[in-house]
Amino acid sequence: MIRSVFKGSGSALPKRVVTNAELAETVDTSDEWIVERTGIRQRHIAGEGETTGTLATEAARNALAAAGIDSSEVDLIVLATATPDQTFPATATTVQSALGCTGAAFDVGAVCSGFIYALGVADSMLRTGMATCAVVIGAETFSRILDWEDRATCVLFGDGAGAMVLRAEEVAEDGPDGDRGVLVTKLHADGQHRGLLYVDGGPSTTGTVGKVRMKGREVFRHAVVNLAEVLTEVLADAGVAASELDWIVPHQANRRILDATAKKLGLPPEKVVVTVDRHANTSAASVPLAFDVAVADGRIKPGDLVMLEAMGGGFTWGASLLRV
Repeated sequence: MIRSVFKGSGSALPKRVVTNAELAETVDTSDEWIVERTGIRQRHIAGEGETTGTLATEAARNALAAAGIDSSEVDLIVLATATPDQTFPATATTVQSALGCTGAAFDVGAVCSGFIYALGVADSMLRTGMATCAVVIGAETFSRILDWEDRATCVLFGDGAGAMVLRAEEVAEDGPDGDRGVLVTKLHADGQHRGLLYVDGGPSTTGTVGKVRMKGREVFRHAVVNLAEVLTEVLADAGVAASELDWIVPHQANRRILDATAKKLGLPPEKVVVTVDRHANTSAASVPLAFDVAVADGRIKPGDLVMLEAMGGGFTWGASLLRV
């Protein structure tokens, strides 16, 4: 049986850190207001020379170094982003060129769920023999599509990138390593709700990049329900109980959503990886970024059973179960 086996992770953050107090100097808000409603205390904001492509490349290099794999072995790059360097070519090709590898390279657009979608695509290609070694990346410079006068959105987001290296490996289903790698991924979308979280621009409509617009209360309500349902769906398909999970790495949108989702599943908060306080919502980058933080600090260890989950504009949502 061929599985997509995890080999290493990496991440990258812009140099500049913007605290809530600094934001309060230019936006009608306060540190207390932001922390109480979101759990966010700071975020990283891309500066001159820092782009989605540069952050993605740094995260990919760090992931390859952690995996001990040379870039020449990579034959697939899937990059999830809603903030590409250009309309085309795909930012994944920028990363490919910087790494000096060949094979397929393309972007996936599913906003905050983008990394889960990208992971599902890469897993399918590795399992079917279309590729042998993949770098899956989530990278964003969301600060460049924010309306900095809209306190309902501009306080929520940050920039960053995270990456995973996966390799197609044969595992014996009845052997000791039979459950290694990506076990189950479920992806969903419901376009009826695309008007609740969107960007008000685009090449074929306004000819502009546009800005993020969101109806936060409605997004929150859908997020808690959809995420709990997809997590239950993945667990059932894998034949795993929630109590067997070592870690949940959720999309870092809002501390309230993280707590509500864990409670709905009966999971203790100490099993949930939380980085929203440091990174804010980095959209497609948030899941791999949080995952890498937990790997780097020793919380996520080889053999751990980890659930990744996210929901974003579209609406899109999904979850993936991984044995590290």
